[in-house]
Amino acid sequence: MVSRLKGQTVHWLDLLLVSGLSASAGILLVGLLSWQSPFGSQIQLTVGEVAPYDIVAPRQISYESAVLTERARERAAQSVADQYDSPDSRVRRQQVERARQILEYITVVRGDAYAAPEVQTDYLLAIADLNLTPESTQQILDLSDEEWELAAGEIPLTLDRAMREEIRESSLSTARRRVPSQVMAELSEPAAAVVVELVRALIRPNSILNQARTDELRDKARSDVPAQMVNLERNEIIVRAGDITTVEDVEALTQIGLIHGEWDWWVSVRSFLFTLALLAVAGGTLYRLRPRTLRSLQEYSLLIVMVVIWLLAAKFMLVPHDWLPYLYPLAALGMLAAVLLDLRVAVVVILAFGLIANYMAPNNGPLVTYLTLGSLVGALLLGRAERLTAFLWAGTGIALTNWLVMSAFRAPYGDVMPARLLQLHMVVLLNGGLSASVAMIGYLVLGNLFGITTSLQLTELSRPTHPLLRQLLLKASGTYHHTIVVSNLAERAAAAIGADAFLTRVGSYYHDIGKTVRPYFFTENIVDDNSPHDKLDPLTSAQIIISHVSDGIDLANKYHLPARIQDFIREHHGRTLVKYFYSQAQREAGEDVVVDEADFRYPGPSPRSKETAILFLADTCEAAVRSVRPATREELEALVNRLVDERVAEGELNDCNLTFRELQIIKEVFLQVLQGVHHPRIQYPEQIIKKTKSGPPARPVGEAGNGSNGATVPVPGGVEEPAGV
Repeated sequence: MVSRLKGQTVHWLDLLLVSGLSASAGILLVGLLSWQSPFGSQIQLTVGEVAPYDIVAPRQISYESAVLTERARERAAQSVADQYDSPDSRVRRQQVERARQILEYITVVRGDAYAAPEVQTDYLLAIADLNLTPESTQQILDLSDEEWELAAGEIPLTLDRAMREEIRESSLSTARRRVPSQVMAELSEPAAAVVVELVRALIRPNSILNQARTDELRDKARSDVPAQMVNLERNEIIVRAGDITTVEDVEALTQIGLIHGEWDWWVSVRSFLFTLALLAVAGGTLYRLRPRTLRSLQEYSLLIVMVVIWLLAAKFMLVPHDWLPYLYPLAALGMLAAVLLDLRVAVVVILAFGLIANYMAPNNGPLVTYLTLGSLVGALLLGRAERLTAFLWAGTGIALTNWLVMSAFRAPYGDVMPARLLQLHMVVLLNGGLSASVAMIGYLVLGNLFGITTSLQLTELSRPTHPLLRQLLLKASGTYHHTIVVSNLAERAAAAIGADAFLTRVGSYYHDIGKTVRPYFFTENIVDDNSPHDKLDPLTSAQIIISHVSDGIDLANKYHLPARIQDFIREHHGRTLVKYFYSQAQREAGEDVVVDEADFRYPGPSPRSKETAILFLADTCEAAVRSVRPATREELEALVNRLVDERVAEGELNDCNLTFRELQIIKEVFLQVLQGVHHPRIQYPEQIIKKTKSGPPARPVGEAGNGSNGATVPVPGGVEEPAGV
C-alpha cells in the first residue's frame, strides 16, 4: 500500500510538472507571436536590423525629429564645463589648525621616553588623517629634536602656502606634486621629506563643484537649441538595402507611417487563440499517436526545450528578409525529434512549426512549403541515426528537397537578378548543411543532458569488443551463448509489436553481466558434474543466484552504462521467486519452521517498459526451453504459453503497458524463433528403447523449481537449475 501511494504521488507530481511545462510553453508562444513590434505594419524593422531592401518615402514630409533634437541638445549641454565655487579659506584654516594638532601629538609621542619604538610606531600609524606607512613613521622617529622642531614649524607654513591656490578634486594630485617646491630649502633632506609627506597627506580640495549651477547652465544650453527639422522628398531613399537600421531611420519610418508604434491588443488576442488551437490539435495528435511522450517527464521536458529554442530562433529568423527565413533550420528540429523521441512526434512538431511559420510570415506559401517538406525529408532520411553518416545523407536530402521546392515556386527565375539567384541557391544548399550540423550537435548534447539513450550509444555498446561483453565471453561463455540467443529472441518480439528493437537487443546483451562475478554458480557455466551448490545451504545458494542482479548494476555503474540499459539488468527477473532453493529450504526446515519467502525473491522492480518486459519473458522462455528441450512443437507451444501466462497471473507485467494482443504476438514470435534454435531431433527406435531402459523420465518442468522463472531440470551434481538462473 505504501509503495502504491508513493507511486501515485510521483505520478501526480509528474502530471503537475508536465502541466506546468505545457502552460509555460503556451505562454511563451503567445508572447513570441504577439511581440512582433511593430506588428501589422508594412515594414517590420527595429534598430540594428539589416534592411532587406531599399525603403523610399511614398510622399513628401517634413517633421520635427525628436532624435536629432535630443542629440543636438545633449551636445550643447556637454559643452558647458563644470562650475566650481571660489576657493574657501575656511578649508585652508581648518587644515592648518588640524596640522598643528597632529604635530603636537607627534611631538608628545616622540618625547615619550617610556614608550618602546614599536609602540611609538603604532601611535603614529593610528593617525587617520595621515595614512602613514611604517617607513614614514620610522623616518619621523629618526629625526633629531632640532630637525623635528624645524620640520614641525615648516609644515603649517607650507600647507598654508599650498592651499592658498584653487584646489579642485580633479586637480588635487597636481597640488600635491607641487609641494616639494614650496618647502623651505634650509631643511635637511630627511626633514624636508617628512614635511612633504605630511603636507601632501593634509591637503584638501578648497573649491567644490557647484552641481546646481552646472545643471542650470546646461539646462539653459539645452533650451537654447531649436528643434531639428527633417525634410523627406517623395521617392527619397530612407534606408538602403544592406544598411544597419539606425534610430533616425526607425523614426523616419514611423513618422511617414510605414511603422506603427502603438500597441494593438488584438494582436495578443489573435496570438492567444492561434496558440490555443495549435496546442490542442498538436497535443491531441500526440496523445493519439504516442501518449508516452506526454506522460514521460523526461521526454516531455526534452520536447519543450527543443520547441522553445526553435521558437526563439523563429522570432529572429522568420522576418521580412531576402534570404534569412530560408536559412531557418526547422529540419534540425524534426531530425532531433525523430532520433531522440519518435518519428511520429517529429511529424507532429514539423507540421505545427509549419503553421507557426505561416502565422509569423503570412502570405508566404513558398517559405512554409520549403520549411515543411525539407524537415519531413530530413526526419525520414535520418531514421535511427545509427551512424554519423546518416546526418550527412539527411542534410543532402534536405538541400535537394529545398532546391526542388524553390525551383517549383520560382522557375524560370525571369524576374530575379543573377546575383540574387546565386544567393538564394547558396542559402538553400546551406540550409541542408546547417540543419544537419545543428541536429548532430543537438543529438550529442541533448541526448546526454536528458539521459536519452541514443542510437550511437547503442551501436557502441553492441560491439563485441566492449569490455563487459569481453568479460562475459571469457568468464561465462555459457551465459554469453544464452545472452545471444535471448537477444535475438527479444529483438524479434520487440520488432513484431512495434517496440524499440535495437534498444531491446542491446539491453539483452547486458542483462546477465552480473554472472561474471561468480560464473560457476550458474548451470550454463558448469562444465563438469560438480555443482558448488551441493556444499551450500539453500539460503546462501539463493542469495548468490539473486546477487547477479546487484552485481550487474555495480558493473553497469562502473562502466557507465546508460540508465535505459541498466533497467534491463535491474528488471529482467522482476520480483520472482527462486523456487527451487525456497522449496529445498522448506523441506530442510521442517513443518514447524516458517521460511521467509522474501529472502528468496529478486529485489525487482518488475518490468516497467515493453522492452524490459519482452526481455523478462524471453529470458524465462529461452532458459526453460534450453533446460527441458521439448520434443514436439506442441510441447514447445504449451511450455511458452504456460510460462507467459504464469508471469501475467503473478502480476509481474502489471507495470508495463503490454496488451494481451501484443502478448499473443510475442508468444508466436517466441515459438517461431525457439523452434528454430532448439528444434526437436528425430529419435531413432534404438534411442527410444535405450532411454526407456535407462531409468525414470526426467522431472517435468515446474515440479520443484529453484529458479526465478519456475522451470527446472535435473543437472549433474544434484542441483536442479531453474530456467533463467
